[in-house]
Amino acid sequence: MRRDGILGDNVSNEESMRLRKKTKINRTWVKRREKWLVLLGVVLHAVYMLSIFDIYFKSPIVHGMDPVKPRFSPPAKRLVLLVADGLRADKFYEPDEEGNYRAPFLRSVIKERGRWGVSHARPPTESRPGHVSIIAGFYEDPSAVTKGWKANPVEFDSVFNRSRHTFSYGSPDIVPIFCGALPHSTWKTYPHEFEDFATDASFLDEWSFDQFQSLLNNSKEDQNLKHLLKQDDITIFLHLLGCDSNGHAHRPFSSIYLNNVKVVDSIAERVYNLMEDHFKDNRTAYIFTADHGMSDKGSHGDGHPSNTDTPLVAWGAGVKTPRLNSSNHSDCGFRFVDEHSHDTPTPNEWGLDGIERVDVNQADISPLMSTLLGQSCPVNSVGSLPLDYIDFNETFKPLANYSAILDKIEDLISAKDYHGAMELSENLRKLALEGLHYFQTYDWMMLMTVVILGYIGWIFYLVIHVLQSYTSLPGQIMYREEAGQVDKKMGKVYILGSLLMGAFSIILLVERSPPLYHAYIAMTVFLWTQILSQYQFLNALLRSFQKEKFAYFVKLLAYGIVSLVILEFLVHSFTERKLYTWCFLIVGSVAPLYLYRAIPWKSWIPGFVCVSCWLLSIFTLMPAEIPDNTFLVVFCGALIILIGLAARWIELCYGENKYFQNIINPELTKLKLPMLFPLQAVLVGLSSVMLSLSTSHRTQKQELLVFHQLTNWFVAGFSMILPLFSAPCLLSRLTSIFLGFAPAFLLLSIGYEALFYAALGLVLMAWVLFENTILYLSKARRYSVSSNSVVEEVPTENEDRSLELSDARIGLIFMVLFNVAFFGTGNFASIASFEISSVYRFITVFSPFLMAALLIFKLFIPFMLVICAFSAITKLIRVPRLGLYFLVILFSDVMTIHFFFLEL
Repeated sequence: MRRDGILGDNVSNEESMRLRKKTKINRTWVKRREKWLVLLGVVLHAVYMLSIFDIYFKSPIVHGMDPVKPRFSPPAKRLVLLVADGLRADKFYEPDEEGNYRAPFLRSVIKERGRWGVSHARPPTESRPGHVSIIAGFYEDPSAVTKGWKANPVEFDSVFNRSRHTFSYGSPDIVPIFCGALPHSTWKTYPHEFEDFATDASFLDEWSFDQFQSLLNNSKEDQNLKHLLKQDDITIFLHLLGCDSNGHAHRPFSSIYLNNVKVVDSIAERVYNLMEDHFKDNRTAYIFTADHGMSDKGSHGDGHPSNTDTPLVAWGAGVKTPRLNSSNHSDCGFRFVDEHSHDTPTPNEWGLDGIERVDVNQADISPLMSTLLGQSCPVNSVGSLPLDYIDFNETFKPLANYSAILDKIEDLISAKDYHGAMELSENLRKLALEGLHYFQTYDWMMLMTVVILGYIGWIFYLVIHVLQSYTSLPGQIMYREEAGQVDKKMGKVYILGSLLMGAFSIILLVERSPPLYHAYIAMTVFLWTQILSQYQFLNALLRSFQKEKFAYFVKLLAYGIVSLVILEFLVHSFTERKLYTWCFLIVGSVAPLYLYRAIPWKSWIPGFVCVSCWLLSIFTLMPAEIPDNTFLVVFCGALIILIGLAARWIELCYGENKYFQNIINPELTKLKLPMLFPLQAVLVGLSSVMLSLSTSHRTQKQELLVFHQLTNWFVAGFSMILPLFSAPCLLSRLTSIFLGFAPAFLLLSIGYEALFYAALGLVLMAWVLFENTILYLSKARRYSVSSNSVVEEVPTENEDRSLELSDARIGLIFMVLFNVAFFGTGNFASIASFEISSVYRFITVFSPFLMAALLIFKLFIPFMLVICAFSAITKLIRVPRLGLYFLVILFSDVMTIHFFFLEL
C-alpha cells in the first residue's frame, strides 16, 4: 500500500510500522522541541512586530530644535479654541429637513466676518491624535496607541506650551493631556460618570460653557485673575464632547446628534458675546473646528471622509474677512493628508458656493493659532500656515540664520521683496519636510531586508520541523538518534553564525542604532544558523527528491500554487470582503458535487453543505454599517435554539448511521449535567428577552437599570461555563459550545451579526461533516483494496497518524473561516468597523478600556467557534494538532510578508 506523505513519500506498510515505533521512542524529543519552537515563535513575532514602528510608524518628534520667535506684532492678545468632538463637516454645513441651517451663528460668521473651510484629518481619526494635530501641529506618535491615547509617551511642544496662560474646560480624557503637567494653566474636567451614552450628552457642552462663564464672572471680583486675563498671549480651550457621545450612542443622523450641532453653535455665539462684552478691544481670535467626524454607524477611526472631514471656521483679530469665490482657486495636483484632492467641489446643499472655501490639513491649524498670537510655532509642527486665513499686509515666515538660503531670504526681506521671501521660504519649508521624511525612512531598506530574511528563515525552519516531527519520511531521513550529536561541521556553522552576529552588532554599535535593531538582526542570524545546522537532514531530503518521479513534482507544484492562490485571496479580502461571497458560492457548489459522487443525497449531507455555504455568502455583501434591528436579534435567538434542537435530534436518531458514527459515539453521549441542553436553551431565550428590554430603555432615553446590567452580565458569564459540563462526544461538545457563547454574542449584537453567528455555526458543522465523510470514504477505499472488513482498526486514543500533503487543505480552510469570522460583520481595513453601541447592554458610562474589551470579546467569539471546530477535526481524523497549527502559522507568515510590502 502506498501512502501520501506531506511530500508525497511512498512508504510500505513495514517501513511505516518501523517508523511509527521509532517515532514513539522519540516522542519526548518531539514534545520538547515543540515547546521550544512555540516559545521561539512567540518571541520572533513579538520582536518583528515591533519593527513596524521602526519602519512605518517612526515617531514624528525630533528633539533638539530651537523655536523661532516671530518678528511681527501679534494681531490677537487672546485666542479661543472651540473643538466640537466628533462633529462631521456635512452635518455642520448642510440644512435640516425644513431647509434651516443648524449653525446659524457660525454661518453668519462665514458670510460676514470670517473664513471657512474643511479641515482634513489623518487616520487614525481618534480624539487624542486629532487634538494633538490641532494643538501641537503634528500627527500623533503611533506609540501612544499602546497607552490608549491617554498618557504622553514622549513630551511634545504645543500652542498651549507657548502661551502665557491657558484656560481649559472639558472632557477628562482630553484636557489633562495638554494641561495636566502645564504649570501656566487653569483647567477643570467633569467626572467620567457624566459620559453616559444612555443620555443626551449635550449637557457636557453646556457644562464646559458654564465653567468658562464662571471664569469671566469671577474675574470681576478676583483682581489677580482679572489682571491675568488682560495679558497678551492667552489661550482659552473649550472641549465640547456632546457630538461625539451622541454620535456613538444615537448615530449622526439622529435628532439628538443633529440638535447637538445647534447646541455647539449656540455655545460659540455665547462665548463670542461674552468675550466681546468683557474685553471690548477687538483683540480676540476665534477658531471653531472638530478633531474628527463620525461615520454613519456611529464610530470613527478610519480614513472615510465622514471621519476625516471636519468643519473649520475662523474669525476675529488677525483673520481675513469673507471673499467671493474665485474660479481660478484650484490646485488639482495637491492632496491633503486624507488623500482628498484640493479642488473638491462644495456640495450645493451647503449653500456656500459664493464664498471662498479654504481647506487645510488639520496640522495647519496649529501654526495658524501660533501666528495669530505671535508665538513661535511648536517645534515639531509639520503644518503649513494657511495664508488665506491671515489678515496681514506684509506676511513672511521668519526663519533662523546660518545658511545660504536663509541669508537670501534675509536679503529679500531687507529689500522689502516680501513676495520673493515668502516663495523662497515656502520652498525651504518643503525641503525641510522632505528632509524629515528622509530621516524617518533612512533605515527602511536595511530593516525590511533583515525582517523579511527573518520571516523567510522562520518559514523554512517551520517546514523542517514539520517534516521531521509529523510526517512519514524515508527511514534514512529520520535519524533521531543522531540529533544530539553535534559534529565538527555543525560546530563550524554555530561559530560562523556567532561571528556574523558579532560583526553586525559592532556595526550597529558604531552607528548608535536602537537596541531593537540588534534584536532584529540577532533573530534573523539565529534562525538561518539553525537552518544550516540541519544540513544533514536537508541533504538527505534532497537525495530523496532526486529519486521521485515527474508526477510527484507536478503534484507538489499544484498544491503549492493552489495554496498561494488561496493566501493571495485572503490578503486581498482584507480590503475587499465581498470576495468571500464568491468563495462560499463556489464552495457551496463544488463541495456537494464532490460528495455526491461518493455518498447518496438521501444522507442530506451534500445538501446541508450547499445551503450552509450559500447562507454564509450573503453576509459579506451586507454593509459594514450594521443597522439596528432588535427584532432580528431576538429572532436569531430562537433560530439558535432551533439549531441546537436539530443537533440534539441528530445525536439521538442518527447514532447508527455510518456517515455519523465518527462524530456521534453513543457511549460518550452521557451528559455530566443531565439538564444541560434545556438550561442552555433557556439562557439563550433569556438573553433575547433581556436584550429587548435593555434596548427599549436606551431608545426611550432612559438609564439602563442596574438589575438589567447585572442580569446581562450573569447570563453571558454563566452560559460560557456550561460547555465544560457537556458530554465528550464530538457533536455534543460542539453543540454545547455553540449554545454556550450564543447569549453573550446576542447581548453584544445590534442587527444582522446575530444571524451571522447562526450561519457560521452551520458552516462549521458542514466542515466537520465534510471532513468526516472524507475520512469514511478513505477508510472504505483502504479496506476495499486490502480485501478486509469495512470496520477499520483505528489508532489508539493517544496515537496520531502522520501528516499528509492533502492535510494542508484543513489548514487553509481554517484560515478562510478564521478570516470570515472577522469579515462577516465588518472590515479589518477599518479600525472603526465594529459598533461600539453593541456594548451598551452591559455598560453605558464611558469607559474606553472596558468597552474595548467587550468589543474585542465579541469579535473573539466567532474565532472561538472556528478554533473549536478545527480542534474537533484534528481529533476526528487523528492528526497532530500542533503540526497543523504550525502549518497555519507558516501560511500566515507568507501573508505577513505580502502585507509587509503593501505600504511601499
